[in-house]
Amino acid sequence: MLPLWLEPLERLVEAGGAILVVIALVATLLFSLALERVLFFRLGYRRARRALIRRWAARGDHLSWSSLALREAWTRELIARLRRPLPWLRLLVALCPLLGLLGTVTGMIAVFDSLALTETGQARAMADGVSRATLPTLAGMAVAVVGLLFTSRLEQIIRREDQRLHDRLARAVEEPHA
Repeated sequence: MLPLWLEPLERLVEAGGAILVVIALVATLLFSLALERVLFFRLGYRRARRALIRRWAARGDHLSWSSLALREAWTRELIARLRRPLPWLRLLVALCPLLGLLGTVTGMIAVFDSLALTETGQARAMADGVSRATLPTLAGMAVAVVGLLFTSRLEQIIRREDQRLHDRLARAVEEPHA
């Protein structure tokens, strides 16, 4: 007998198969990365941005080619830190519908296998099997859509922050110690 807290997991496996558990694990990883990015943006990135603006404003030379190249390098480095998990997020988002399709295919194979073994064309058993087989596709698509929304929002925030960082660095020179 399973502990009480594992019963929902058992029902999940019964309802959609093992692939549904894999989709749940991918979704957990995806949303953990998303939460980490939100926390980094709120805590780490803003602190690093302020430090970069102070470091730039403290420099004596703001107009030479080398100082502008240095400013660009610092900016790219900070924005790259913000962008770091984007490839992983995109990979996990793309993986979800494929896992859902895999779950559907394996579920349909199981349905046709059981129908071939029983040699009866019971419509109810087939309908139940088809509904169990399509559940992973639904789950995979739902996780992918939410992940895609988050990823596109994060990309929008990164583009906005890149522009804001350049603007703030330019203003820091005009208004020293801003």
